[in-house]
Amino acid sequence: MNSSPSGIEVHSHDWDEGDVTQILTFTLNDEEYGVDILQVNTIREWEPITSLPDTPDYIKGVLNVFDSIVPIIDLRLRFGLPQVEYTPTTVVILLNVHYQDKNLVIGIVVDSVSDTYTIKPENIKQKPQVGEHIKVNYLKGLIDIDDSLILLLDSSKILSEQQLAQVSDID
Repeated sequence: MNSSPSGIEVHSHDWDEGDVTQILTFTLNDEEYGVDILQVNTIREWEPITSLPDTPDYIKGVLNVFDSIVPIIDLRLRFGLPQVEYTPTTVVILLNVHYQDKNLVIGIVVDSVSDTYTIKPENIKQKPQVGEHIKVNYLKGLIDIDDSLILLLDSSKILSEQQLAQVSDID
C-alpha cells in the first residue's frame, strides 16, 4: 500500500501491472462505488456552483473549470437516494465521458472519496441481473475487496443518452 500526494491510499498487488485496472472508490449513502481512474479528470472540494433554471433536480448547476463550463450532477439524486446536506467531506469528481463524437467533462457530487485500488479485470464480477424494471445499466460490475462489495460504475452510462444530450448542450 502506497500513499499518493492527495493522501488517498493506493493498494497494489503482486501481478503483472500490464494487466490491471485502477479504480477510484467513493461513498454514497454508506455504499462504496468505484470508477475507472482513467476516466477521472480531477477531484475538487465542494464549492458553490451556478444553478441552472428548468433542469432536472439531479443537475445541481455548473462550474467554471479552467475556462470550461462543467455540468455538476448530484449522484445521490441521480440514483434516487435521499438528498443530504453537503459536508466538508463532500467532493466533486470530474469525469471524462465520451458521448457521440464529443469528449465531455461532467462533475459528480459524492459523499466522500475512499481509496484507489489496483485490480485484475477478471476480479470484476458480472453485474446482477435483477429484472427489467430495476436499471443497473450504469454498472460495469462488482468488485469484492476485503469482504466488501464495491459497485463499479461505467462513467459513460451514469447518464442516459437523453441526459447526456441535455448536459452536452450546457457548455
